[in-house]
Amino acid sequence: MTQKSAPQVTAPTHLFTVQLSATRRGARLARLLTERQLDDWGVFVEGAVQVVAELAANAVLHGRVPGRDFRLGLRLFADRTLRIEVTDARGDRVPCVHDPVTADAESGRGLLIVAAYAERWGVDEAAAGCKVVWAELAPGHGPPGLRRSRVTSGS
Repeated sequence: MTQKSAPQVTAPTHLFTVQLSATRRGARLARLLTERQLDDWGVFVEGAVQVVAELAANAVLHGRVPGRDFRLGLRLFADRTLRIEVTDARGDRVPCVHDPVTADAESGRGLLIVAAYAERWGVDEAAAGCKVVWAELAPGHGPPGLRRSRVTSGS
């Protein structure tokens, strides 16, 4: 008789979630809380604040339903990968990267920024018709010219 080992599930070493108003103020607070939380954990993650800013702004601009909030989640794993999750109320509006924007366009670059910093990103369905847009930032991954240790321990 042989025993099968259970699949390993990697649990985050640090977890932070917060529900915020789906307003410009809520999006700004998501960015500020990310900076504070990563500082409290003693880590620096290249691009994390920019990715949160873009995903939170998209949740407010494209995922807003009057009277409903959005949720920010941060998960830091032992291998120093940071998973950012933003849940909004519009599961019917799935984000995608469009053709490159013109140089003078005022919008349309947000998900390109997310894709540049993230090792991988995507969209999952959530309960109550919501969606979760997530991005995983890993050490050593990022835009050309910025590739250095993406997650470093603070001193």
